[in-house]
Amino acid sequence: MAESGGLLRGPEVWAYVLDGHERLRIALAELTEGKERGASRLPGWTRAHVLSHIEGIGRALTRQARYALKGELIEVYDGGRPARDAGIEAGAVRSAAELAAAVTAALAEAEAVWGSVGDADWDRPVRYRDGDLLGALHCWWRELEVHTADAGLETCSAAWPRELCLHLFDFLAPRAPAGLTLVESDGPVRYTFGTADGTEDPAGRPPVVRGRLTDLAAWLAGRRPHQRLDGLLPELGPWP
Repeated sequence: MAESGGLLRGPEVWAYVLDGHERLRIALAELTEGKERGASRLPGWTRAHVLSHIEGIGRALTRQARYALKGELIEVYDGGRPARDAGIEAGAVRSAAELAAAVTAALAEAEAVWGSVGDADWDRPVRYRDGDLLGALHCWWRELEVHTADAGLETCSAAWPRELCLHLFDFLAPRAPAGLTLVESDGPVRYTFGTADGTEDPAGRPPVVRGRLTDLAAWLAGRRPHQRLDGLLPELGPWP
């Protein structure tokens, strides 16, 4: 049986997002010139690429909220995925100071818009996955935390709150083979994905992977855990 983090209420998610904003600001203060050209934890991307993406997705999801509050729908990116990718590449040529300023401005914009969302607004429709404002805010939480860790600055996935890890288990469940069980080695969480479908370890059992909650969440998100996981790691599917 899966232990789920559940879908948090808007104000609860927003409080975690604000914590993530603050940790990213602290990390950006350590971005000295030249450091932005270093490799990130994403293959093929420098820190500048990751920070450019954080800025772009932050502004895109803030735009979803701004228009939803006016009762209007707008695409996440004008021009779709090609425009998104081009924007990341164009933004990645900036200096450390320019990148830090741009990301900081995007965070301030997000706080101004998302901070104005009221209790009755969270189910307003948005274009993002044809969902609602609450789903869009969950997306910003994921993108913010996962890519802040990818940038390899001050913060990392080891700083992820438990609630984010449990949310990632829920959101990334389509990546996991049915029957996979994740067991928190230093806590109470035991999370099983669906029912066994024949994906088994050499002893003929559905796979069980044990580790710290943050390391389990990082692996499920396609990132390298900070500490070793115990168990046979099955192949994961694509990001949903």
